[in-house]
Order: sequence, then C-alpha cells, then structure tokens
Amino acid sequence: MQSAEPVLAIQGLKTIFRIRGGDVTAVNDVDLTVGAGETVALVGESGSGKSVTSLSVMRLLTRNIGSIAAGSIRLRRKDGSGHDLVTLTDEEMRDIRGDDIGMVFQEPMSSLNPVYTIGDQIAEPIRIHRGATRKAAMATAVSLLESVGIPDAKRRAGQYPHELSGGMRQRATIAMALACDPTLLIADEPTTALDVTIQAQILDLLLKLQRERGMAILFVTHNLGVVAQIAHRVAVMYTGRIVEEGPVGEVFSNPKHPYTKGLLASMPRLGDATRMKQAGEKLAAIPGVVPSLVNMPSGCTFAPRCQFAIEACRKAVPALEPVGPLHKSRCIRWREI
Repeated sequence: MQSAEPVLAIQGLKTIFRIRGGDVTAVNDVDLTVGAGETVALVGESGSGKSVTSLSVMRLLTRNIGSIAAGSIRLRRKDGSGHDLVTLTDEEMRDIRGDDIGMVFQEPMSSLNPVYTIGDQIAEPIRIHRGATRKAAMATAVSLLESVGIPDAKRRAGQYPHELSGGMRQRATIAMALACDPTLLIADEPTTALDVTIQAQILDLLLKLQRERGMAILFVTHNLGVVAQIAHRVAVMYTGRIVEEGPVGEVFSNPKHPYTKGLLASMPRLGDATRMKQAGEKLAAIPGVVPSLVNMPSGCTFAPRCQFAIEACRKAVPALEPVGPLHKSRCIRWREI
C-alpha cells in the first residue's frame, strides 16, 4: 500500500516543552512514514505524545513553550517536490497548511469559529490557496458539504456551527480540511466526541474520500477498535516514543511489546460482560499510570508498569528492533514473552 517515496517521512523527531523547572521531552526520537493512499494510526494513552506529534507536523506548537529540538519532517507536496517542514519559515508553512496538509481536530466546536458561517469557513482556504473569487469559493464549499454527506448543503453552508449537530459539524471540519485536495490528512481523534453510530459514518466517509482522492492519512486515536477498522499500519506510542509498529493485522494478532499486549487485553469484547459477571472476573487493565514528563523512569519507561520487567529493563532505553517483516518492537524480552 505504501509508495516507494512516502508522502510523509518523520525521522528522529524530538519535541520539547519549556516549563518552569526546565525543558521536558514530549516526543522522543520518533521515526514514521505514511505513503500515498495509506492510513497509519498513531495510538496510545493520553500523554503518550500522539497529538504532540501531529501538532509538530503542522508546526502548530505554542510559540515560546513548545518547539522541535531535533529531527526532520519531510513532506512530498502536490507538485512532487519534497520539503523538510522543520526548516520552513512561518510564511512557507502557512502556504502548506490547508493546502498540502489538512487537519481534522478532535472537537469541532473548538476548531470551528462560532461567528462565521460554515460556508465561509470552508471557502476561506479555497480563496487563500487557490485565489478563487468569493462566489466560486462558496460554490465549491457547497459541493464539498455535499461530498461529505450533508443534506441540503446550500442551506447548511449559511448556518453557524451551533446550528449543526455534532456529526454534521465534524463532517463540516472534514470538508474544510479537504477543501484544497491535500496530499496528507491528519485526523486527531476525530470521532471521540461522537456516538457510535455517527462514529461509524465518519470512518466510512474518511475511507471513501481516501479511495477517491488517494490521500495519505495519519490517524491519531486511543481507540483500537477504530484502528482495526480504518488503518493499514499502526504505531503504538508510550511516553513520547514508538514502542511497537507494524501492519495492523500482525500487531493485533501477534503483539510483541507488553504495552501493546496490555492495550489489546483491556479492550472489551462482545459477550464479555455476561461471561465476566458469571465468572466473577474484572476487565483487564494496565496497572499504574503514564509517568510525568518531569519525572521519567530510567531505561524502559514502561518497566514500572510491566509484569515482565527485569533489572536490565531499567538500565537502558531499548532499541526499536525488527521482530518480523515490517514489524518492530522496543522490548529486550520480546522473544521470551
């Protein structure tokens, strides 16, 4: 599925935040690629570095607080040219955001402007990046709303965000992200605030639009069920590092990192409630919590929560090494467990 030259190639990415006590590392030495027509899911608990990675790609880190300290983020643009986003000026990044890269945020009510109509917000990137007239841009906005399944699109284009349902608002943000036909779409937990039925519709819509447009998609989520439905490859993050990566089917059926095993074991399955109630069992859970960025454990940062940890795990950060074709894990004991 992945082309020879990826649309997005992240290498050695390190993102830091400046706090009163000094710098803390939120993303640490991340390598990741996404090919044309491919969906790569970035998964993990809250605080694992997923969203910071996506904001680093977009260069939307809060100025003077967050910054990229090392690494490269190479993007293949529509014209075939390659650019390292880390080295671009703010003005050059503005040309890329909304044009070559579109982004769908987690909560549409916070990403849509409440004082502008839906149509005006979708038309804006078309006018900026394509130089279209107001009338032409609005006509395209209506067409985009139709393409994402919003009925009576012309009337909806004249409405404000609060006048649309949650599902319609999320469809509108997808339409806005796709307004200039980007080569890369970043979806940061786009279904979290939606009920299960609307969530399924949004995922089906993204898959349909990807097939039609051949986009690369970086899908950020904590929901492994969503990953199984939409992604080709999955990268599991923990404390800013990728701890396991590979094809979705391979990682889910044969996980090689204790953290991935714990995430999969904690997923409820159909019929579990009745069976567990009868057996007096509880849903599996990973003990402990994700450590604070200001007090990171030495060695493998998952070791304090890992039932397989030994003293060697606490002495050095494990390498992300091959454990099979296209499958990698950051665990020194993967052969044993």
